[in-house]
Amino acid sequence: MRNRGPVDGESLSYSPDMACFLEEIYTVCNRFERLELDPLAVVRRYTAPEDIEVAGLVCSTLAFGSVELIMRACETALGPLGAHPADALRRMEPDDISRAWGSFQYRFCFPQDMITLMGAIQKTLRGYGNLEALFLNGDNGEILEAASAFVRNLRRFAREAVPSGLRRNLLPDPADGSASKRLFLFFRWMIRRDEIDPGCWRSIDASRLIVPMDTHMIRTCTERLRFLPERKAAAGLGVSTSGINLRAALRVTEAFRLYAPEDPVKYDFALTRPGIDPRPGDERFGCL
Repeated sequence: MRNRGPVDGESLSYSPDMACFLEEIYTVCNRFERLELDPLAVVRRYTAPEDIEVAGLVCSTLAFGSVELIMRACETALGPLGAHPADALRRMEPDDISRAWGSFQYRFCFPQDMITLMGAIQKTLRGYGNLEALFLNGDNGEILEAASAFVRNLRRFAREAVPSGLRRNLLPDPADGSASKRLFLFFRWMIRRDEIDPGCWRSIDASRLIVPMDTHMIRTCTERLRFLPERKAAAGLGVSTSGINLRAALRVTEAFRLYAPEDPVKYDFALTRPGIDPRPGDERFGCL
C-alpha cells in the first residue's frame, strides 16, 4: 500500500511512513551515477564557482522538453565559451556574442534570446563580479522577493545589452505568480551541496529554497505523495492541464519542510529519477 499523504482540502502533517519513504528514495536515487540524464551533468563539468553559475543559469534556462534534447542544447549553448565560461563571456564584445549564438535555436529559444541572455550575464559579471553577488544585492531575507529582484535585474541588464530585452517566458518572475520552475532549479543547483548539487553559492541557506515543479514532480506530488490534490479538485491550488502556479509550489515546499526543515528541496532530484531515468528496482517507489 502506498504511504498516504494529505489529500484534497486536508492540512499537511508529518507522517513517519512518509519520512522513511523519502529517506529511502534519497539514499537509492540521489547518487552521482544517476546524474547522467540531467542538465546538471553539463554544469558539473566545470569546477570554478563563477563557471558553474554561468553554466547553471544557461542550462536551467534551457531546461524544458526531453532531457536528451535539453542536454544537447546546453552543450551547444555553452560551446562558444570553452573551458572557462565566465572569463570567456566577460571578455567578449557585442559582435562576438552575436556571432557566437547567431544560429542557436532550441524550441522557443531563438538566436536573439540566447544573445540577450548572454549579454545580461556578461553585464552581471562586469558589474557585480558574479551572479551570486547580483542575487545578494536584492536579498532582503525573503526568498520570493530576492528571486524577483534577481529576475528584474537580469531583465534590466538584458535590455541594456539588447533593447528588445529577454522574453518573459524564458525567465519568469515569481512575483507574477509563476511557479518559476527553471529559476528555482537554478537556485537549487547553486545553493544546495551534496553528491548531486554543487552548491557554489555559500551565502544563502538551503532552508530558503522552493521546490522546482516540473511535470515529474507535479505527478509525484499529486499521485504518489498526495501533497497536491487530484486535478479535478485542484483549481484553488493552481494545478491544471497547463501546469502549476507559485501557490502550489509553495504548498509542496511546506510539505517537504516537514521532513527536511533545513533543506526542503533535498528530495527533488531523487523523486524525479524514476520518471526521467528509470533503473531496475525504481518501480517500487511508485514515482513515474
